[in-house]
Amino acid sequence: MRWLLLFPLLFLSFASHAGLFSDNEAREEIVKLRKYVKEDQDKRVADLQARLDALEKRLADVESTQQTQVMNLMGQLDSRDAEISQLRGQVEVLTHELNQAQQRQQQFYTDLDARLRKLEGGGSSAAGNSEGAAATAADAEELKAYEAAHTLFKANKFKDAAAAFDKFAQDYPDSKYAPSAQYWVGYSYFSQKNYKGAITAQQALIQRYPDNEKVPDAMFNIANSQIQQANFTGAKKTLKDLIAKYPDSEAAPLAKKRLAALESAKK
Repeated sequence: MRWLLLFPLLFLSFASHAGLFSDNEAREEIVKLRKYVKEDQDKRVADLQARLDALEKRLADVESTQQTQVMNLMGQLDSRDAEISQLRGQVEVLTHELNQAQQRQQQFYTDLDARLRKLEGGGSSAAGNSEGAAATAADAEELKAYEAAHTLFKANKFKDAAAAFDKFAQDYPDSKYAPSAQYWVGYSYFSQKNYKGAITAQQALIQRYPDNEKVPDAMFNIANSQIQQANFTGAKKTLKDLIAKYPDSEAAPLAKKRLAALESAKK
């Protein structure tokens, strides 16, 4: 009887223990499940981050390649611009020499006419003749200084050329060649890869001689300097201003091509 009475109690105790054991197992399974879910989430996040890093690297590589292509294209265009500028410089010098020759020829005929008048008894103004001779000598000296600076530039002595053109602009500020000299100061700096100096020199030209025909060329050189500084936003603005203000200038077609290259590189 005593065992019969104890049996239900033992059964209930065993059942209770079994129930407690099942709860522990359940908790362990939940813990394992949570750990599995977390590991799986961490793995997915890591995979997504790796894919994102790869995409960002590809994007950076594409942007770097585009920028390199732009810079290479700009370099080729700059080389052509340099050749064109040198040819323009030679044309300028030849034009100046032709004008000087015409002035000398005119002076020769003036002097000859004065001598003939004197021989004929018509008289002449000695003072006027001396002033004309002095003016011719001054013009010759001025042209000589300008040609000397150009000779340095053509010899690729850009540092010396910049100094010579700058000295000319200071010595002959009212000369008809002064705006061109100031332009070549800037271009000489550009040829030395001193882009900040080139921009400053060309801005000085624009401020001093706003109505001169060299202003569009100066703006184009400023834009090229900005490109070399990777200031593409500033370069595009300068090119757009050039095209808008000076659509009929020789620099305008070049500016349009350069602007198109910049715009296409960003697409």
